[in-house]
This record gives sequence, C-alpha cells and structure tokens, in this order.
Amino acid sequence: MLAGVLGYRARWAVGSLAETGSTNADLVAAARAGAAAGTVLVAHHQTGGRGRLDRTWEAPPGSSVLMSLLLRPDGGAADVHRIVQAVGVAVVRAVGALTGVAASLKWPNDVLVGERKLAGILAEGVWEGDRLDALVVGVGINRAWPRPLPEHLAGSMIDLLEAAGTEVDAGSLVDAVLTGLDHLDAHPEELDPAYRAALSTLGRDVRVEVAGGEVVGRAVDVDEHGALVLELPGGGRRAVLAGDVVHLRTV
Repeated sequence: MLAGVLGYRARWAVGSLAETGSTNADLVAAARAGAAAGTVLVAHHQTGGRGRLDRTWEAPPGSSVLMSLLLRPDGGAADVHRIVQAVGVAVVRAVGALTGVAASLKWPNDVLVGERKLAGILAEGVWEGDRLDALVVGVGINRAWPRPLPEHLAGSMIDLLEAAGTEVDAGSLVDAVLTGLDHLDAHPEELDPAYRAALSTLGRDVRVEVAGGEVVGRAVDVDEHGALVLELPGGGRRAVLAGDVVHLRTV
C-alpha cells in the first residue's frame, strides 16, 4: 500500500485522541520510538497546532479534521515533495467526492476553495544525522466552525459547512483521504497530472515571499524537485523551492 507513489509499504493504523498539543508532535515522538509506517493519529482538538514557519494555529474543538500520517519513505528526502503532493491531491479528491466542492491546491501546501483556505498540510522530517528516518505529514481541514467566524479569519478561510452547505462527518473525511492515497499507490501514473490539474497557482501571477525578500513572476511549472518555476518579468526563469505564495489579482 502506497509503495507505488510514496516508496513504502504499510497498513493504516488509525488512533484517535480527544485532545492533544499537536498530532504532528505526537507522531514525531512516536517515530523516534520506532512506530511503524502507516500510523495515523486523529484529534478532536489541538491546543498547540502549528502551520508553516512555526506559526500557531488555533481551532475550536471539533471544528476541524486534524490528522497526521507517519511515513518511512524508501527514497528518503528525495520523496518528500511527492508525498506532500500526493496528500494534497488526496485531500482535494476527498472533498470533491464527499461534497461536490471543487477545491484546489496553492503551492506549496494549502487547499483552497476559491481564494480562501480550506486546509493546510505540514510535513516534518525525523532525521538520523543526514538521513531521513521518517516523515510526518499533518493535515488540518476546516470542517464546521462555530458562527460567526472570527473577524480576522472570515475573509481568508472557509470551512466545509459554508462551502458545501452541510456538515461533513470527520471520520468520513479521514477515510476518504486514506482511500485516495491508496488509489494513488495503485495508480502512480496519476499523481503528476492530477497534481498539476489541482494546482491553481499555475498560470497565475504570484509573489513568493522567500528568505531575504520576495520574487514576483508568473508560475508556469513545478519541477522534479517540487520547486515552483516562475517566469520573471525581465525574462528568464527562477525555481523557488520554499516560500509563501500570494496569488496576485489580475486586472
């Protein structure tokens, strides 16, 4: 299971918690203690949730699907970008299958409905020296937040309750994401075209905030390392491996 795309074989073993600090932190600790690939942890509430760049993320209890996957990819660090891509595609497909909502991906790790964020994906490596021993991938999907939404988030986030007009069962979402990953394992040839088709960043003028500044250009491709390839206004191209993307409005 998942060997075709993600380079490891495991059976899913799903555990759940009413509350924890962070499902990612829990599975990083479990990985160091020898937990098997395919371990999945789902929480009703996180008190110390995090996003990229160690940003904090707080969600009311039960409002989000909070899950983390423990993987031990055979290809090590070279497989990380494909793992994150596969999880993103699986989330987009799960949302579509359960609700009919057409979600998309914003490079590198956000799931959008329109231009508002529905879900985030955070991958964390567990290293032994310079070798990647395990990878933990966390997924947080906004499911059904209490109304009204917080004023500072209402314009930038969306949940499935608003997007689909009905509540979606958390367990069904977890199952659909894992089923989607199993499907990609059985059909690895689907990953690249499915990822590009879901990536709403491609073809857009974007600003990428990188260490030490920003890069502006048109996103035209994703290379074999997972980097976003930009066509620059003055000519030429630049591949950006890490950064925060802002989709610029077209006039």
